[in-house]
Amino acid sequence: MKKIVSITLVIILALGLLVGCGAAEETPDTGEEVTEVTGTVVIAGSTSVQPLSEELAAAFMDLNAGITIEVQGGGSGQGIKAIAEKIADIGALSRNVKDEEKASVSDTIVIAKDGVAVVVNPASTVENLTIDQIKQIYTGEITNWKEVGGEDAPIVVVSREEGSGTRGAFTEITKVMSKNEAGEEVDNTTKDALVQGSTGAVMQTVATTPHTIGYVSLGSLSDTVKAVNVEGVGPSNETVLSGEYKISRPFNYVTGGELSEVAQLFIDFIMSEEGQAIVEENGFIPVI
Repeated sequence: MKKIVSITLVIILALGLLVGCGAAEETPDTGEEVTEVTGTVVIAGSTSVQPLSEELAAAFMDLNAGITIEVQGGGSGQGIKAIAEKIADIGALSRNVKDEEKASVSDTIVIAKDGVAVVVNPASTVENLTIDQIKQIYTGEITNWKEVGGEDAPIVVVSREEGSGTRGAFTEITKVMSKNEAGEEVDNTTKDALVQGSTGAVMQTVATTPHTIGYVSLGSLSDTVKAVNVEGVGPSNETVLSGEYKISRPFNYVTGGELSEVAQLFIDFIMSEEGQAIVEENGFIPVI
């Protein structure tokens, strides 16, 4: 009897193994190994775009553990240089591509839109400026706040460094930049301007220095400074999209050739609903 029971147990165990094998075989073996996409994407350029790029990169890397997104600053001009020299996959610009840069650019992707807010020290009594007044302040034609309805005090002009996309957009729109007889662009920003190397530095200087005026990305605007109306219109997402607020610009990613698989995945993420939601959460204007 014991022998019969033992044989029965062996048969039951064997049948169990066969059933188990049959269940495993329900998922067919295609012979293809499933691998996770891995790699590194380098983005270089505008310091105005940089904080947004960092937020987008962090969200993307949370979803794709095998991919690293490295974000570097340096200004919009550096973004063009980086893709031309193939030291970055993507260049970040807070302005349009200039004619002389187009030979280095194979594709331009608008990832967001932004306004450039004109800001003054919080103690200032000036509430509104026209485009022409802003131009005259930045070219040194207007030097005292009383000339634009403010107190009798010299205007301290704060500007971004040459090569900055914010400066390029601001000087072009306000006509501070003009063309000479040879057709070359000339930036006529007053030589007396305090030049700062980042959006944060401009805000810090304007916030802490009396009688100052500067300009910053709308997405980086904080209550440490006072944003003035331009032609009677305040800077906001709504007024930029409607075209009422005149000092606005695109945030562009540019490439110098065919994108790698990982770089294309990152671009696709940015242009998805999830990516554009991050754009909006960071104070910029979605494009889809």
